[in-house]
Amino acid sequence: MARVCIQTEDFDVGTETDTLRAEDGGVGAVVAFVGTVREHSSGQAVSRMELEHYPGMTEAAIEAMVDAAFARFDIRAAKVIHRVGTLQAREQIVLVLVTSAHRGQAFQACEFLMDYLKTQAPFWKKEHTPDGAHWVDARVADDAALARWGITAENAA
Repeated sequence: MARVCIQTEDFDVGTETDTLRAEDGGVGAVVAFVGTVREHSSGQAVSRMELEHYPGMTEAAIEAMVDAAFARFDIRAAKVIHRVGTLQAREQIVLVLVTSAHRGQAFQACEFLMDYLKTQAPFWKKEHTPDGAHWVDARVADDAALARWGITAENAA
């Protein structure tokens, strides 16, 4: 089973959860994070978002993030699905699933993966607003979230 999927089509959280924990009697906790395209950003309405990536490079970068989560936390499985292409406001954009024997490790690993994804995954996002389209810049808050884990990133201007 692939740990990382980059795809244009939507995903079903229930199906992905069932698949991840199938045949693993040691799973005591499943933590899921689902990110969606916001309707507003920086005070402006957002009608849609375009996401671009470099095939192969993006998957490898996220695989390395999953490896880092396994090295830091006592988890049994992890899966990241990230959508690309054109997504409308409110559509699902990312799913991070983590299983573990106990909830604490699963929650921490899921949060770690999201903080890592927000700053280190090679995606480019363009928001469409009434004033036109613009590329989304990195945020200082995302770099600060990653720093909690002892990882330095300086993506934000």
